[in-house]
Amino acid sequence: MFSSKNPTPKGISLLLALVTSILIELIALLLKGNILSALIAGGVGLIITFFLSQFLIEEFVNRKIKLIYKFIHQTKASKREEFYQNKLLPKQNLDEVGEEVLQWADQRKAEMELLERNEAFRKEFLQNLSHEFKTPAFAIQGYLETLIAGASENPEVRTKFLNNAFKNTERLINLISDLDEITRLESGKQELHVQQFVIQDLILDVFETLSLKTQMKNVQCLIKKGCEQPVVVNADKEKIRQVIINLVDNAIKYGNQDGKVEASIYKTDGATALIEISDDGIGIGEEHLPRIFERFYRTDYGRSRNIGGTGLGLAICKHIIEAHGQIIHVRSTPGVGTTFGFTLPCS
Repeated sequence: MFSSKNPTPKGISLLLALVTSILIELIALLLKGNILSALIAGGVGLIITFFLSQFLIEEFVNRKIKLIYKFIHQTKASKREEFYQNKLLPKQNLDEVGEEVLQWADQRKAEMELLERNEAFRKEFLQNLSHEFKTPAFAIQGYLETLIAGASENPEVRTKFLNNAFKNTERLINLISDLDEITRLESGKQELHVQQFVIQDLILDVFETLSLKTQMKNVQCLIKKGCEQPVVVNADKEKIRQVIINLVDNAIKYGNQDGKVEASIYKTDGATALIEISDDGIGIGEEHLPRIFERFYRTDYGRSRNIGGTGLGLAICKHIIEAHGQIIHVRSTPGVGTTFGFTLPCS
């Protein structure tokens, strides 16, 4: 009943009652010299001290427990909760309360770590967003100031600067469009128009759409041998087109001159198809892979920005695939190439 490491209120009360009873017996024996009277007095003292001390200790402990629960839940108790605290909480022992407090502490610690990560992500996101907007905006401002200062009188310079200003304006518009797109996807307001279509046909259509870019780098785009058998998927065709365009476009940008972009399609089970887009380009370092789908994250910021893009493409792809209830992943080795893969429900 009594443990020196984890004493209970009942154990403490019993120990206190025994000590008190012995003292009463000794005092009674000294005063009256009657052993029987001393034993009776000690027994009565034992019973009274035990129940009284148990009541007082439990009352004290229960008050402390209620304070702990009020601190944990941080809410004003309703009448039902007050009844629970008054009638049910006293039945909990200190070990149970201690365990619940530890769970609460672990939960608060996890919440604090999440808040710290979110705060770091927010600061990085705002910094990157500011950089993405400032670069084309300052470029446009510079071109226009130069033209206003007199460069517009030279037809060749005027045409060059106006074209550059137009390109940076397009970049700003694309950035705003991508931000609007990712906001809709994250809010869940973007509806999916699911239909059945052959994924190979869509991939070939994307290859044709990007044919000018492939010709400039002499990149060969093809469907992997053995993956030609038509696979019918159930998805929003235009959204998946957007995903494939982004992945193929990246494969061309970061692929080798005279390289190859290869699409693979596999039926992983009766209900899911795996689509992969692979290149033989520069690859991505292992340290970057966990963050590759974050907004504005670039493995080599300066080089990536010079190549083009808003830095939101992969984040948009991730949201589109997850909106279909599916997953997207990446495998890469520097100097060997990169493979992006995603799953879709199939017929």
